[in-house]
Amino acid sequence: MRSVFSRFGLIVCILSVFILLNNGCSTEAPKTPAEVTVEAKPVDPSEPIFKGNAPTIEIKANGPADTVRAFYEALREKRFRQAIFLTNLRPAVEGLTDDELKEFQLDFESIAKYVPAQLEINGEITSGNKATVTAKLPNEDLDKEEIQQIKLRKQNDVWIIQTVDESAEKKIKQQGKNYFPALRIETHQDDAREMLDRVAKAQMAFSATNQGLYGDMNALINAHFLPEDIRSSESTGYLYTVSVSSDRHSYSAEAVPAVYGKSGKLSFKVEQDAKGQAHLTSRDGGARAAK
Repeated sequence: MRSVFSRFGLIVCILSVFILLNNGCSTEAPKTPAEVTVEAKPVDPSEPIFKGNAPTIEIKANGPADTVRAFYEALREKRFRQAIFLTNLRPAVEGLTDDELKEFQLDFESIAKYVPAQLEINGEITSGNKATVTAKLPNEDLDKEEIQQIKLRKQNDVWIIQTVDESAEKKIKQQGKNYFPALRIETHQDDAREMLDRVAKAQMAFSATNQGLYGDMNALINAHFLPEDIRSSESTGYLYTVSVSSDRHSYSAEAVPAVYGKSGKLSFKVEQDAKGQAHLTSRDGGARAAK
């Protein structure tokens, strides 16, 4: 179980975009790296987490390796729209206004800080309209750099990074600017369901070491059974409560969207039955609760 919440679905989806790129199929033809590189914002002057090394191969202008270089450069410099334009996630941001894109600023920034100051690109293989570039990037745990493959496809004489598979890309094209908001809701809801399941397990462990008594949220956090970020909706999108009876022999827990329709739609609740077994239910607004 994660010790902290993923920053909604961009860690689910964007991590695959920015760090562990998956195969997919391109859609609309993006601009060339030169065309999308608008005036850059200054790079955060703080010491980078990964320093990286200079490229070890010759990088040809507008080639696959150059596209990868431009992508990570834009990402590190927090030019997120320009970075995504170099991937097949482009349809998801094309219709977003600057203000709408800013809603995902924290999600992008949480990943951008891991981009090496100098990206080490050490391989490029091209076959027709497909290419594979190898580069040294942070691994899935973000604790060290590893050689990873980045898939690209040439469309309308432009190389674009393949971030998602055909099924996901079709969904992105259908949803357009609504894709990221919908993904955020879906992931927040999955996290909320998972967190309440964790609360139930935490209460079992807590009661086993406290003479059968249950704990409130603070007690469970202090016992290291729950993460600190359950207290805030900033990264979770949900408001959590853990209620304990006066004799501490029973409990319930609830998760409700911080902003209905934006951070989530479903509310979740864990309650105990007469035998003390925990059961999770969910509901949408005034809808009838269901498993």
